[in-house]
Amino acid sequence: MTTPVSTAALAVTLARVLRSEWHKLWTVRSTWLSLALTVLLTVGIGLAIGATYESGGGDDDLDTVLLVLLGMQFTQLVIGTLGILSTAGEHATGQIRSTMTAVPRRLPVLWSKAAVLAGVTFVIVLATNFITFLLAQTFLTDTDQAASLGDPGIARALAANAAGLALLGVIALGIGSLVRSVPTAIGILIGVVLILPEVLTTLPYDIVDDAVRHFPAKALEALTHAEPTPGTASPAAALLALTLWTAATLALSALLLKRRDV
Repeated sequence: MTTPVSTAALAVTLARVLRSEWHKLWTVRSTWLSLALTVLLTVGIGLAIGATYESGGGDDDLDTVLLVLLGMQFTQLVIGTLGILSTAGEHATGQIRSTMTAVPRRLPVLWSKAAVLAGVTFVIVLATNFITFLLAQTFLTDTDQAASLGDPGIARALAANAAGLALLGVIALGIGSLVRSVPTAIGILIGVVLILPEVLTTLPYDIVDDAVRHFPAKALEALTHAEPTPGTASPAAALLALTLWTAATLALSALLLKRRDV
C-alpha cells in the first residue's frame, strides 16, 4: 500500500528555496573559482603593496584600509561576474525553466539567490579583509601607514568594504536577471557601474560630482576609508546609496520576472 504524501511535505517554502539556491551556488565551479580568485587577489595585492611601500613615496595621503584593500579594483569585477552568472547563467543553460517550474511564484527564487550570494560574499570577503590587513601590517609597522585593528575606523572600514562588495554582487545579480545575457550583463557592469562614474568626474559640474559620489563603485570606495576623506560620501551615506541601488535593481528585476516568459 502506498503511503500518501502530505501537502506540507510538497509545499514550496522560502527555506526550501534558500536551501536549493545554496546547494546550486556551491555546486557550480564558477563559484569556487570566483571566491578563490577574490581571496588570492585581495591577499596577494595587499601583501605586495605592504612589502613594497615606503614612507614619503607619494601614497602617504592614501587611507590605510584603502591602500591595503586596493585589490578590490579587481575583486569587484570578479564578484560582479559571479552575481551575473547566478542569474543570467541559468538563462544561458536553460536551467531557469526547471527552477521556475519548481517555484511557480518566481520571486522567492530571486530573493533567495540574492540572500545566498550576499551572505556568502560578505563572510568570505570579511575574513579575507581582516587577514589581509593583519598580514600587510607586518610590513607597514615602521611606516606612516602603520595601524592596528583597534584604531578608530579600521575594523568598521574592513567590515563595510565586505558589505559593499556583497551589495555590489547583488546589483550585478539583478542586472543579470534583467538582461538574461552573461556578456551583455558583464558589459553593463563594466561600462555603466565601474567606468561611467570615472568618466562623469571629468565633467566640470559640482552637481555631477555630488551625484557620482553615490554611484555604486564610488560608494564602495568611500566605505573602504577608515577616516573621513574630502570629496567622498560619508560611510553612512555610501552604505545607504549602495542599499538603494541594490533595492532598485532587485525591484525592477522582480517586476520583469513576474511579467516576462521564462
